[in-house]
Amino acid sequence: MKLYNTLSRQVEDFAPLNPPVVTVYTCGPTVYDYPHVGNWFTFIRYDLLIRTLRLAGYRPKWVLNITDVGHLVSDADEGEDKLEKSARREGKSAWEVAKFYTDYFLKGLERLSIAWPDHLPRATEHINEQIELIKQLQEKGYTYQIDDGLYYDTSKFPKYADFARLDLDEQQSSERIESNPQKQHHSDFALWKFSPRGSKRDMEWDSPWGKGFPGWHIECSAMIMKYLGETIDIHSGGIDHVPIHHSNEIAQSEAVTGKPLARYWMHTNHILVDRQKMAKSAGNFITLEDIEQKGYSLDALRLLVLQSHYRTQSKFNWDELAAAQNRLLSYRSMADQQWQTTDSQTAITAGALDSHKQAIQEALENDLNTPLALVALSSLATAIETSGVSHTSRKAFIALIQWLNDILGLRLRSEDLASQQKGMIAQREQARDSGNWALADELRDKLKEQGIEINDTSRGPIWSRT
Repeated sequence: MKLYNTLSRQVEDFAPLNPPVVTVYTCGPTVYDYPHVGNWFTFIRYDLLIRTLRLAGYRPKWVLNITDVGHLVSDADEGEDKLEKSARREGKSAWEVAKFYTDYFLKGLERLSIAWPDHLPRATEHINEQIELIKQLQEKGYTYQIDDGLYYDTSKFPKYADFARLDLDEQQSSERIESNPQKQHHSDFALWKFSPRGSKRDMEWDSPWGKGFPGWHIECSAMIMKYLGETIDIHSGGIDHVPIHHSNEIAQSEAVTGKPLARYWMHTNHILVDRQKMAKSAGNFITLEDIEQKGYSLDALRLLVLQSHYRTQSKFNWDELAAAQNRLLSYRSMADQQWQTTDSQTAITAGALDSHKQAIQEALENDLNTPLALVALSSLATAIETSGVSHTSRKAFIALIQWLNDILGLRLRSEDLASQQKGMIAQREQARDSGNWALADELRDKLKEQGIEINDTSRGPIWSRT
C-alpha cells in the first residue's frame, strides 16, 4: 500500500510500526455549528482511508476527536472561544451548544455511512491530561506566561518551521496587525488561556496557572498520547492544519517525548464553490439538509467525494451532484442484476468479476486513488449492463457487491421484486408479443410508479429500481 506523506512530500510505501495494527488520528470537528459539505468531504475521505487499510489486511485503531472547547475564532489565539460565541448567538450555554452539535455530527457519521471510530474523545473530558502535558512542557522550559495565558515558546523548538516549510521571518514582516504584543515570537501559541477578569465563562477549569481553559492545539497531543501512544502511524486532517495546528502539535508533542509524533501525515485539500474555499465565514457553506431538500441522496454526495482525489482541490456544484446521483443509480442497477442472471455465452464470469475487483483494490491501495477505482467500477457496470451476469457467477457477483459496500460505503443493496411485480413484467412481455402496445405502456407506467424501471434488451426486459 502506498500513501502520500506530507512530511516528505512524496508517495511512500506504507509500513506501520506494529503491523497489522495501524494507529490513526484524525482532527475532528469543532462543534459550534452545523458542519458544511466541505467538512464532510474530509471525514468521508478518512473513512475511506480506514476502509482501505482494512482492505490491505491491516487493523486500524482510529481516534477522531471532538473539539468542544479551546478553538478560538483566530488562529493567532485572539478572540473568543467558538463555543462561547455560538452560545451567545443561540441563547444557550456553551455546554448545550457542544452537546447539540456533537450529537448532530455523530448522526451525520451514520447518515453518510462513515465507519465508527474506535474512540471519539471530547476535549472537555480530557482537561487533566492536557494540564499534565502542559506541566511537562513548563518543566522542560518551553513555556512563558503573559497577561492572557501560558504560551509555547517556538524558538525553543528549532525544527518548528520544518514540517510546513515556513518562512517565519517573512510571515512576521507581512502580518498587518500584531495579534498580541506580549507574545515573544509571532509563531508562539497558547497552551492555557486565562478566563477574562471579572467574568465567568461557561467552560473553565482550575489549573496551576489560574482559572481558564486549554488552547486548541494541546488537546490533540494529549489525546494521541492517551489513546495511541507517543508515536503514531498516521495523523490526518485538512490541508489548512499544516502551517499552524499540526506544526504546533509536532512542536509540543516532540518537545515532551523526543520522538516523532507521526510517521505519515495525510491532508485533504480544500473544497471550492464558485472558485472559493467552502467556509462558514465565506457564507457559501452547504449542509446535508440542503442536499436532501433538493432531492439528492447522501450516498450521491459520498460518490461525489470519491470522484476526486483527496489531494486535489475538489469542486462542488449541483450539476456535478446530479451527475453523481445518476452514476449511483447506474451502480445500483448493476446490483439489481443479481436477481436477473443469464445463461448467455457472453455473460460476465467469476474470473472477469475478480479482474475488475483487483483493479479497484489496486487503485485504492495506490494513495487512495478513488477516481481510478471508479473508472474500474464503471467499466464493470457497463460490462454487466451489456452482457449480464452468468447463472454460475451469481454467488461471486453477490459477494462482489457486498465487498463494494464494505470498501466504498455506497450501499449498493438490492431486493428482488415481489411476485406481483414479476407477473406484471411477464404480462407486459405478452402484450408486446401480441402487439398490444397500449397495455404494454400501461404496465410500464404502473411499474414506474412503484419505482421500477424497465429496459428492453436483447436478453429480454431488465428491471432496475429508481
